[in-house]
Amino acid sequence: MAREIISIHIGQAGVQVGNSCWELYCLEHGIGIDGSLPDARKSQGDNKDLNTFFSESSNGKKVVPRAIFLDLEPTVIDEIRTGSYKELFHPEQLITGKEDAANNYARGHYTVGKELIEVCADRIRKLADQCEGLQGFLVFHSVGGGTGSGFGSLLLQRLALEYGGKKSKLDFCVYPSPQVSTSVVEPYNSVLSTHSLLEHTDVSFMLDNEAIYNICKKSLDIEKPTYTNLNRLIAQVISSLTSSLRFPGPLNLDINDIQTNLVPFPRLHFVLCSYAPVISKEKSEHENITVDAITNSVFSENNIMAKCQPHLGKYMACCLMYRGNIVPKEAQKAVQNIRNEKSKTVSFVDWSPTGFKCGINNSKPTTVLGENGDNMARTEKSVCMLSNTTAISQVFSRINHKFDLMYIKRAFVHWYVGEGMEEGEFAEAREDLLALEKDYDSVAETEVEEEEEY
Repeated sequence: MAREIISIHIGQAGVQVGNSCWELYCLEHGIGIDGSLPDARKSQGDNKDLNTFFSESSNGKKVVPRAIFLDLEPTVIDEIRTGSYKELFHPEQLITGKEDAANNYARGHYTVGKELIEVCADRIRKLADQCEGLQGFLVFHSVGGGTGSGFGSLLLQRLALEYGGKKSKLDFCVYPSPQVSTSVVEPYNSVLSTHSLLEHTDVSFMLDNEAIYNICKKSLDIEKPTYTNLNRLIAQVISSLTSSLRFPGPLNLDINDIQTNLVPFPRLHFVLCSYAPVISKEKSEHENITVDAITNSVFSENNIMAKCQPHLGKYMACCLMYRGNIVPKEAQKAVQNIRNEKSKTVSFVDWSPTGFKCGINNSKPTTVLGENGDNMARTEKSVCMLSNTTAISQVFSRINHKFDLMYIKRAFVHWYVGEGMEEGEFAEAREDLLALEKDYDSVAETEVEEEEEY
């Protein structure tokens, strides 16, 4: 049975991460930049692995991504329309408005966004109708911009309304970095957007540019990483996450498996990602990449794609997705070593004694090579870790603090109210995030109380 996934890319961050993802999927499946299938594949006639992300055209010569790109202004999507992958996407799946959200959640959600929502919902419905067994949606956006936060929330509400709890909604959201800011009103947009994510997504994978920038700089020896370098690293995580749906393996993980194993309580569905090995071509020739080594490195703070300190929190659940030439026994041994050796730094809540879910897939990791490629080495094996830890509350408390500094003075609030938003929404969203922080604290605190009882 086919298990299709529809990808929805919203705003500049979502669209540009999308470009890197589709570039990687095409490489992994041997698809041309115009969507054409190589002759060897046509003669086999068995293209099941493609069905997750691509639909075949009626003549069987070409495949089309099951994806929608949305932005409230045209410049970023125009780059796709004129770029090297222009023939890959169906023109109707590239949707643009005429004016942007101007970094304003309320513009993306209420005024400018309202004009595009019907067209988008209609296109998504068409894509869903072409699927035999739709598994769910992958939504890509940032929470700091106006389109990603405002229009992203509006679209997620619409998906919840039309598909209810029947289809998984996995969300890849770029959160504001601690030091680097792209807009003054980022904290407002992030708090308002997270308020919506709490209700309308099943799992939210948190990413931040500063953390990924540092990984590219340190591990890939790129002096000044570009957004393309960052996005290609994010694409590796998303490819690992979905490889089980596309390629065979001894221990395959479904999207529903990931959800079931990572989310102990509905509200605590924010997840950290890390990936290994991230290694430059020059270094890779001198290193022995073992299952033990890559498993250890995904637990290192330096490899986590959002700025926080996991050693200060407790893990609730952990998903390890291995790729390449890996024997299940090796993976189990590596996990056992983590439990034994790192018990001081990797501590689990006591109500989650097992804590680990492993997936193993036979497909080797692929990287973008050539002139436009990265400095990332092609390796025989890799692992992607998704973890749900109480340390994530550090990200929220950082944003909440910045929100409070501005909101006490009601700075910039008039821009939001002027676009049809009620001021009460600010307070409501902030209270929800305070409750979320407390939820994480209470999960960590139950440990202390129980220890005192003994």
